[in-house]
Amino acid sequence: MSIKKDIGDNPESNYWLMKSEPNCFSLSDFKNRPEGIEPWDGVRNYQARNLLRDSIKCGDGVLFYHSNISQPAIVGLARVVREGYPDHTALDPGADHFDPRATEAKPIWYMVDVQYLASLPAPITRHDLAQHPVLAAMGVLKKGNRLSVQPVTREQWQAVLLLAGLDDPLAI
Repeated sequence: MSIKKDIGDNPESNYWLMKSEPNCFSLSDFKNRPEGIEPWDGVRNYQARNLLRDSIKCGDGVLFYHSNISQPAIVGLARVVREGYPDHTALDPGADHFDPRATEAKPIWYMVDVQYLASLPAPITRHDLAQHPVLAAMGVLKKGNRLSVQPVTREQWQAVLLLAGLDDPLAI
């Protein structure tokens, strides 16, 4: 697989890390969705919401991160295929992420659609990240940073690809 073909042809592309607990939504769940596409819904943090609504664009790269497990790790790659739009789960009283304050006129919460691209040959754990000179600065390692959506630099994206052995990171 050429990650360059899928992500990175646009020099204005950005990169993100999106966390999911595998018992709620795993990389396998993601991979098995029709066309590998899934709305990234249920985010209920204003800072992450602002990223989803205002900053994340089609074609941006995504590091898929399994959280809240014994060895949290980056386990896959995805790309954004639909920019921010109102999160309909906030309007559904039967949904896990219902928010009675949200309305169609004032949605409050937003989501994007992401598409599965690849599983990493081996997970890149928090320990792996902390030991790497470029990746040690990632937001996911900062104490108290619990954001489910967070920015990743181009240099960090390339370092993850290099560690994973998926592509020539300098070609992106």
